[in-house]
Amino acid sequence: MKRLLSFAVFAMLLLMAFYRDAASQSSLVREIAPGVFVRLADPDKKIIANSGWVVFRDYVLVIDANYPWGARAILPDLRKTTNKPIRLVFDTHYHADHSFGNSEFVDAGATIICTQDCVAESREKNPAAWNNDKAEGEFSLKQWRLEHPQIGFPDRMVIDDGEHRVELTKVGPGHTRGDAVAYLPKERILFTGDLCLTRPGNNIADKDADPENWVRALDRLSQMNVAMLVPGHGPLGNHDSIAPQRKYISAMIDGIRAGIRKGQTADQIAQSLDLTGIHPNGEDNARNQPSIKSVYLKLKK
Repeated sequence: MKRLLSFAVFAMLLLMAFYRDAASQSSLVREIAPGVFVRLADPDKKIIANSGWVVFRDYVLVIDANYPWGARAILPDLRKTTNKPIRLVFDTHYHADHSFGNSEFVDAGATIICTQDCVAESREKNPAAWNNDKAEGEFSLKQWRLEHPQIGFPDRMVIDDGEHRVELTKVGPGHTRGDAVAYLPKERILFTGDLCLTRPGNNIADKDADPENWVRALDRLSQMNVAMLVPGHGPLGNHDSIAPQRKYISAMIDGIRAGIRKGQTADQIAQSLDLTGIHPNGEDNARNQPSIKSVYLKLKK
């Protein structure tokens, strides 16, 4: 009897854990318009970027492939929303947390697309980033393979089946050389990749990042009719999310230029330039420091 009772208690606890994990997973997926889904980041599992997908009449378009373990987590969540084949995956840019999961989607039957500059950056930069990865265990890249995008478009690509229209538009260089966004004009939804975040900080360390053109790119995005903004990182936003991102980059540029005119070093500017009043992007001073130093090197040339 005791053994039977213990087994029953164990089974109940196991079932509760299963449902708790399932509920946690499902809460990451949101249908933000009919047939348009977002899977939010899950930092505890090192899935740090947001991804999404659009269910067209006959197939699915995924936006940002994530890390390989992120792609593996996204796929079953996607399958809960549709049984249509995944035909296309759009990488907003080449960085690991947005593209290293490409192979998982290729194996599921998809073709990877991005800008021509993004394809070039992937081929130029990602092999070293992949091979130099030191992670072990479940986050080691050794168990996956690097897959570059197969199709690159120069400036613009439109996917439209009469049900959904997705406009892929290059707006870089900014965060990277090949930055592009995905816009759904009917739903007024904009997927920005890392051009616009809704949490503190931003990575401006890429060797081809262009802070000044980044500001111009954000000005361009601000002209769009946006009801919902899906950032590369952070909670869902809207059109108002663009302004603080622009203010953050612009204030950094202005502050660094002023410091250069005074003859200050990168370290001196990083110590004196306070961006923490810019909500939410500038709030984390520790994140601001490396970005300030990186932009200093670009503006000092």
